[in-house]
Amino acid sequence: MTQFSEHQLIDWRRELHSWPELSGREVETTARLRRWLQDAGLRLLDYPLETGVIVEVGRGDTLIALRADIDALPIHEATGLAYRSRNSGVMHACGHDVHSAVMLGAALQLKAVEDQLPGRIRILFQPAEENATGARQLINAGVLDGVQAIFGMHNEPGLPTGTFATRGGAFYANADKFIVRVSGKGAHAAHPEEGVDSIVVASQIIQALQSLTSRSFNTLDSLVLSVTRIDAGKTWNVLPGEAEFGGTVRTHDKQVRAELEQRARALVENIAAANGASATFSWHPGPPVLENDARWAQFASNVAQQAGYRVQTAELHLGGEDFAYYLQQIPGAFVSIGSASEFGLHHGGFNPDEALIAPAAHYFAQLAQQALQHLNARCRDAILN
Repeated sequence: MTQFSEHQLIDWRRELHSWPELSGREVETTARLRRWLQDAGLRLLDYPLETGVIVEVGRGDTLIALRADIDALPIHEATGLAYRSRNSGVMHACGHDVHSAVMLGAALQLKAVEDQLPGRIRILFQPAEENATGARQLINAGVLDGVQAIFGMHNEPGLPTGTFATRGGAFYANADKFIVRVSGKGAHAAHPEEGVDSIVVASQIIQALQSLTSRSFNTLDSLVLSVTRIDAGKTWNVLPGEAEFGGTVRTHDKQVRAELEQRARALVENIAAANGASATFSWHPGPPVLENDARWAQFASNVAQQAGYRVQTAELHLGGEDFAYYLQQIPGAFVSIGSASEFGLHHGGFNPDEALIAPAAHYFAQLAQQALQHLNARCRDAILN
């Protein structure tokens, strides 16, 4: 029975790592994945996608999905590895090359036992996770049609290799972006009284936004508002008439998310008006809160225990993940697998332990098979009852 070799999966991961591509531009990544999957005899499905690959293994009406993401980040790599990025300023700094290698291994293992599978497994090599557009592209293309449960993973650099974690309910946070534009009145820096200082107004708004999260919401709520950039002025002796800043908001509570947007908007507009300026507040929703189905999260943990992982309950994660869009459509579970990197995600020195790849591939192959068996048993029970 032909399966994968750990050496092969690591080689594939390193090739993907050497040639990273940004969200929506994963043309060569897609070509590599298609070639490797076709050479292994996998059945490629035809969907209207510019990048990304969808394959299916098995036969029958019962259908579950596994997902890997394939895009990289606009980050300069600083690992010094022999297989470091050859695309300047682009790096797999989030480990999507690892995720792809894991699901390649799972696909090969499932292909080796295809005749024994009690249903179908659809494996999604999804583009554009980093800009949160890829999952919706696949959903709109019909990739989830007929799928009864979906599973995915993210490597977790803060966990040791061989450790598994997930949780039922809210797991990853929503990841929203906001932009504030302040309009004052420009003036010579020597005569501030002749203008309305947009920098001072923006500074007051920023301070108030920080107080809003710490003083107007329950301290037990998981809530972060971070201003990540500010742009104002071009020279040293002129007060600029315009200032702009932006950032992100993360929470695990839908009500808190909605209330914060409303209160932040009012705060921005009122502080600007009190200073004789005006301001606009624009809110750009990102992925929603990722909410695991509690039963599938427990199921995934049970299979991980069988597979030899050290299983623990995951802490709430303030990162965003567009897998959340899938879980709005169908039940499933997203899990963390330890990658033991000294540097964290989205860092130029990020270097996950490749020893996680083969065990994770085995795990997802086992999870897929047991999930099909579970769904079939549940269907039989429903008929009998």
